[in-house]
Amino acid sequence: SSAVGSSTMSEERPHIHRPKVETFDIAARTNVDPKGFVRPVEHYREEPWGLYMARHADHPRFHYLESWIIPELGIRASILHFTPEHIRDWDFYVDIGDFIRGDQVWTSEDHYLDLIVQTGRSVELLDVDELLEANTAGILDPKTSERAMLNAARAIEGIAAHGHDLDAFVNGSDPFGKPEFVHRS
Repeated sequence: SSAVGSSTMSEERPHIHRPKVETFDIAARTNVDPKGFVRPVEHYREEPWGLYMARHADHPRFHYLESWIIPELGIRASILHFTPEHIRDWDFYVDIGDFIRGDQVWTSEDHYLDLIVQTGRSVELLDVDELLEANTAGILDPKTSERAMLNAARAIEGIAAHGHDLDAFVNGSDPFGKPEFVHRS
């Protein structure tokens, strides 16, 4: 099934924040997260479809992060390798945003919306309330908000149409090829 998560329309108003910006410095082999922390990157691979990144994580819930940044689709698909006590019942976390390819540094601007993909079962849309609040507050302009909604809708529709399989969706949507989502351990 495809669903809008119950957490998207909570009674509490979300904390309004500026879009999260992240950089991916291929030459320096670093990833600067939205809070400004510089993380060493184990693997970067630029491809015609976008950028692959893999790095260790010092997060309490996951120890490794893999991301496939696909600018044409406006998505960053990630596999979070959870610690045994924090295993989740989903396969991919997908950020919706703008992803800019530079000469050596890529930049992402997160547009609030996220998808949770359970391969073969479902895709869930999260954080609609955050996008709407940012738009209402003038933090995200209407054109960017609309692009985020359209990119999320296209991804949800495509993933659902391909049997709730993110890999099948991205590989079936582009003539020059897409990444193969391979789980690392």
